[in-house]
Amino acid sequence: MKATVHVMLKTGVLDPQGEAVHHALRNLGFKTVNSVRQGKVIELDLLDETDETDVNDMCEKLLANTVIESYKIDFS
Repeated sequence: MKATVHVMLKTGVLDPQGEAVHHALRNLGFKTVNSVRQGKVIELDLLDETDETDVNDMCEKLLANTVIESYKIDFS
């Protein structure tokens, strides 16, 4: 089983990397981009008996800083 974890900064948290990408895109002539938020994607290859609670615990304990980040888990 595979799980994909999408981690993003929470709304209202400053995103300097996103701002830098936004600025670079504007300098390259992409004027239609209003803003950029940058995050990370973590792919996990799991044993079939792994349940959603285990993956949620992984996120809460290590994969996301839940003070400033939110996460979403997709299973496939």
